Amino acid sequence: MEAVYTASATATGDARNGHTRSSDGVLDLDLAVPKEMGGPGGALTNPEQLFAAGYAACFHGALKGVARAKKITLTDTAITVDVGIGPNGQGGFGLKIAIEAEIPGVDETTARELLEAAHQVCPYSNATRGNVEVDLNLA
Repeated sequence: MEAVYTASATATGDARNGHTRSSDGVLDLDLAVPKEMGGPGGALTNPEQLFAAGYAACFHGALKGVARAKKITLTDTAITVDVGIGPNGQGGFGLKIAIEAEIPGVDETTARELLEAAHQVCPYSNATRGNVEVDLNLA
């Protein structure tokens, strides 16, 4: 695959309680371990939130693209991605993802077909397929 765009970010400091910055400076964030994981939590982000935000935006784009290709007009759609992290039983950690799609204005069968098709097209879905449990749901 030849990349048409490459994002770059650097993490520094105390790992999950550190800092991350994109190469262009658009993202420039302090990080904190969530309270649920024994950290301070608070008003700082964490890697799972950043992953969820990126996956949601990417998946939404895939959904819109699939609908356009099928000549289906979508309005007021939304994608929510929940990213869970926990022990994988092998000494490390793993992720669990739930994608919830709001696709008003189309019947449930069509909405489910669009959801499944977007899951085949989305680069984040392709990257996680076979490695991470992903649940697809309609709101």
